[in-house]
Amino acid sequence: MLKYVTSDEAVLEIQSGDKVFVHSAAATPEELVLALTRRSNSLKGVDIYQMHTEGDCSYAKPEYKESFRVHAFFNGSNIRKASNNHLAATYIPIFLSDIPHLFYNQKIKLDVAIVQLTPPDKHGMCSLGPSVDISISAINTAKKIIAQINPLLPRTFGEQIHYSKITKAIYKEAPLYQSKEVVNSLVELAIGKNIAELIEDGSTLQLGIGSIPNAVLSLLGNHKDLGIHTEMFSDGIIALHEKGVITGCFKKKHPRKIVSSFVIGTNKVYDFINDNSEVLLLDCSYTNNPHIIAQNPKVVAINSAIEIDLTGQVCSDSIGSRIYSGVGGQMDFIRGAAISQGGKPIIAIPSKTRSGESKIVPYLKSGAGVVTTRAHVQYVVTEHGVAYLHGLTLEERAAALIAIAAPEHREDLERKFHDLWI
Repeated sequence: MLKYVTSDEAVLEIQSGDKVFVHSAAATPEELVLALTRRSNSLKGVDIYQMHTEGDCSYAKPEYKESFRVHAFFNGSNIRKASNNHLAATYIPIFLSDIPHLFYNQKIKLDVAIVQLTPPDKHGMCSLGPSVDISISAINTAKKIIAQINPLLPRTFGEQIHYSKITKAIYKEAPLYQSKEVVNSLVELAIGKNIAELIEDGSTLQLGIGSIPNAVLSLLGNHKDLGIHTEMFSDGIIALHEKGVITGCFKKKHPRKIVSSFVIGTNKVYDFINDNSEVLLLDCSYTNNPHIIAQNPKVVAINSAIEIDLTGQVCSDSIGSRIYSGVGGQMDFIRGAAISQGGKPIIAIPSKTRSGESKIVPYLKSGAGVVTTRAHVQYVVTEHGVAYLHGLTLEERAAALIAIAAPEHREDLERKFHDLWI
């Protein structure tokens, strides 16, 4: 049986110079994070590795830069400022599917993983709750595991660990992080409608969290036999599942199962995944492997962007040189959908920003990163329509993208494309 200690006692396992992993998203073990930060005066040169986390991220403050250096595979809102000032945090651009291999191949040798787990079941197995993602690879390779055991964590099927592997454990009953409920704008609903019309019955969907995926899902009520194979999902799929739209019966990989690597949303989706054998949460080196994705039929991958240029280059992780998010799984699923039989890789983007600037641009901002190359892009969808770019010349691409740009920007885009490229 597990013997529990205090959070301050648990983090004494962490030493100066250690490489430490922090569990992701809604499973971020905040009690242990706070305790780790309290140890700052006695630690030097601790490298912290993380994907997207929620809650407190005080260890990334500049005043702790001698104690902690954060290496983020994805820039969430709680670390964005720190990462862009380059003092206590830095960003690692990498495909989500590749991150676990850094741990498994010992390119990053983790000393400690601090995680949040369910209490052991009758077989001694602890679930990772809503976040398996890269976290299972960290757990499997770290020398020590410090666990926050939380009875409110949903018990999920897929990856689990035996309690005997835990070095130190604390017991803390704590509510999970909940994302805000999404209210769709007219623009987002128009984009959702254009995408929904591209989705055929029997398709396998990849969608994330946010207003556009939510809008798409809200418009699929009359579809049949959809499947889910994604890196993450949220509340939006529940209504379709209850209605019988999501069956997964045509999937080749894990038929009739909802496959993901992590879940983030409200208590409604946490209740949905709790003890639900229809949902499998798996290592993202598997869920995001393009060759695994492509084995399913009619994969529709729906991903967002910050801006896209007239040749089809997609910037999704930065605003100019300022890192906003990360590479994530966009390319994993864009490529997986492209090589799936009948697949459709989609970039969904409003035609303009809230301030009225065009998000379809003659060229990307200085310093902007290309996440999806012009060679990989196929479908681009705005509220004004669908541009299919696959196999088109630069001039044809520009014309197709200008046709779905905001009407007030089209003339200027045509003129600038001509000046730059012709």
